[in-house]
Amino acid sequence: MEKIKMNVPVVEMDGDEMTRILWRMIKDELILPFVELKTEYYDLGLMERDRTNDEVTHEAAEAAKRLGVAVKCATITPNVQRMSEYKLKEMWKSPNGTIRSVLDGTVFRTPIVIDCVKPVVKNWQKPITIARHAYGDVYKAVELRTDEPGTAELVFTGASGKVSRQTIQKMFGAGVIQGMHNNEKSIESFARACFNYAIEMKQDLWFSTKDTISKVYDGAFKEIFERIYENEYKERFEALGIKYFYTLIDDAVARVIRSEGGFIWACKNYDGDVMSDMVSTAFGSLAMMTSVLVSPDGKFEYEAAHGTVTRHYYRHLNGEETSTNPMATIFAWSGALRKRGEMDGLADLCSYADKLEQACFDTLNSGVMTKDLAGLAEGIEPKVVNTGEFIGAIATRLTELLGA
Repeated sequence: MEKIKMNVPVVEMDGDEMTRILWRMIKDELILPFVELKTEYYDLGLMERDRTNDEVTHEAAEAAKRLGVAVKCATITPNVQRMSEYKLKEMWKSPNGTIRSVLDGTVFRTPIVIDCVKPVVKNWQKPITIARHAYGDVYKAVELRTDEPGTAELVFTGASGKVSRQTIQKMFGAGVIQGMHNNEKSIESFARACFNYAIEMKQDLWFSTKDTISKVYDGAFKEIFERIYENEYKERFEALGIKYFYTLIDDAVARVIRSEGGFIWACKNYDGDVMSDMVSTAFGSLAMMTSVLVSPDGKFEYEAAHGTVTRHYYRHLNGEETSTNPMATIFAWSGALRKRGEMDGLADLCSYADKLEQACFDTLNSGVMTKDLAGLAEGIEPKVVNTGEFIGAIATRLTELLGA
């Protein structure tokens, strides 16, 4: 068959460890045989970030703003151990956090659901989408460790010269202090992104914070969401028969567990990080979770919601076979290519993305799957295969679906 054409590139952000291996395999077997792929490539592998003093991450984020669609591989966020292992200049910040800050977007994460893997929470009948604020909180926090008594203060010096000062704590010995922030513009963008996504998906929107404890910080989130809903979205929600619902984060957890799913759960940055892992694992696997960052002006970055699968990577380096699940990474590519097709009016590219995902579902529902899913499968006799065999099985079905 003639390869499907692209007009505008997608921004390609390569990553680390086992997911970097999967990235290459997915391109070679599932994309390049069928698509005349156009990308603007950035290597966000840890060594390249270190070599460029993390400038490559900022360049990739700016490219995503310029071209409108990006696809990102999982990357390492280094800790002390990784800094020593890779002999880094410094402990670079999360590339995801940097990209989210540049795009000022909201992350939407939704489980990839298949018939033969039932959620651990038995009453969940429909996927739950986590909408995660993508700016500020602990990800942009400043931290300090003290080794003596003293007074910790929160000080703000306004542009007018006015100084506001508040005592955090009188420290009677060694301790740790953290200061974090957000801004109203970003919270407003987060709120509108969530309301717009709920309208697009025709699903209820839940939002949760802990404003009873964090009366100013979390209280600002609650107030901004309520104001924007009442002034801009209430009539549209009512016309569609969908609801906006606010509750405390602890109450939301209880309600989510008792629900049947089928809604969007909006969370602050850290809450969304934690709850998306909980939801994806309860639906089956961290490797079965789509993730897309949406900016207020309609830019999109697709990625896998999980990490770099370090344990499998070291087995791979030792020449051992791995049975690593590539589904989230495949869906990052299919999501990006579909969005590129939608934005550029390329029906063939959109159709290809749909068929790539269908080939994945057909493969899994036939019982061919990676080890992580085989232990969860019900109603079929699973056949556990290694990573290469699984991608090869998808490629066979994709070829048939495309009539190639």
